[in-house]
Amino acid sequence: MLVVASMVGTGIFTTTGLLLRELGSPAAVLAAWTAGALLALCGALSYGELAAALPRNGGEYQLLGRIYHPALGFTAALVSLVVGFSAPLAASALAFGHYLSAVLPGIGATGAGIGLLAAVAAVHALHVRVGSRLQTAITALEVALVLAFVAAGALRGEPGRLLAASDAPLRAVGSPAFAAALVYVAFAYSGWNAAIYLAGEVRDPSRTLPRALVLGTTLVAVLYLALSAVFLSAAPAGRLAGVVEVGHVAAVALLGPAAGRILSAVIALILASSVSAMLMAGPRVYESVGLDYPPLALLARRSRHGGPVVAVALQAVLAVTMMATSSFEALLRYVGFTLSLVAGLAVLGVLVLRRREPDLPRPYRTWGYPATPLLFVAMSAWIVVHALAETPGSSWAGLATVAAGLGLHAVLERWGAARRARASAPDPGPASSDGIRRG
Repeated sequence: MLVVASMVGTGIFTTTGLLLRELGSPAAVLAAWTAGALLALCGALSYGELAAALPRNGGEYQLLGRIYHPALGFTAALVSLVVGFSAPLAASALAFGHYLSAVLPGIGATGAGIGLLAAVAAVHALHVRVGSRLQTAITALEVALVLAFVAAGALRGEPGRLLAASDAPLRAVGSPAFAAALVYVAFAYSGWNAAIYLAGEVRDPSRTLPRALVLGTTLVAVLYLALSAVFLSAAPAGRLAGVVEVGHVAAVALLGPAAGRILSAVIALILASSVSAMLMAGPRVYESVGLDYPPLALLARRSRHGGPVVAVALQAVLAVTMMATSSFEALLRYVGFTLSLVAGLAVLGVLVLRRREPDLPRPYRTWGYPATPLLFVAMSAWIVVHALAETPGSSWAGLATVAAGLGLHAVLERWGAARRARASAPDPGPASSDGIRRG
């Protein structure tokens, strides 16, 4: 449920219109969603091996620090804080506000998003069990509602619209525009690795984590392709291209204004579930950092009922700040580029560990190895390189975040080294009457 809720959120209900604007045809959009599904599934299969072999809270912070160097692990933690969770939280909360305002026009989108963040953060900060049960219930409801909408679209949509400009996919695949479009898709599929962030709190992790990653990702890939087909068959391409609230437009076209408002309320609920999932998973990364780095020990503080209260509060405050300072589309590009970079390094770690530590216990081994991780790494590198060329502003912002993580880690390491040196220095002994210490 955590994997599903982390994935099904802002991306699928907002990016189809943006993809249609970039690629020019519904068939090309479906090709992009299919490529994203393949990428996410290869990543989930690879992460399953890492999570089963190294089951600790913290996600890429633990994995990259263990596989490569603590500096890369710390940088991945900063990326998680800023890019992996705060930016998607801001985007999801903004999208929640947009969809809610479509139902209740008097409500401001930003205010509604901030209210959602505050309420959900309070639940996850104060009580772990209540937050977990809330997450499971909302996610089960959202899957049922998505399936109901897919069924309605299958009955009332026009499948012929999916074939408009059907030669575009052949021209698009392999082009820089297609690679740049995959940045949006990578954002929509982000969350397929959500289970690893709570790996240290999962019963029987060697069995549970690979199943959660693979089954959750597969279910979401099927839902995404079905939802995209429904959106694209619901209305002419000209009405959908570039539209953020694409789900609302499709619902009105399929079922009328009243049903459109109902579906917008449903989508708002789904986005609330996504916000809840990210506020549940992300703070476990910063808590792990607090346990390892004494200057940041405050991040590891938990409430009486087990919630990582300071880490959750930090996550929520950063997300609110981003909501007030960033555009929705810029957030999508920033997240998609940076997470592709970090996830590619983590999956490459499957190959590195197999070679360096062949005797490491591996309760689960990646299906299709080595083709599966190699395909993921190659596709991630392709996205990163083309994103640098096509969307340099957001891409350089992502690289600046990585550089900031490396710099902050160097500062903390120097602080730690100085502290250890002072602790291990010999006692100079008492000073004599002439002021010279002897001993």
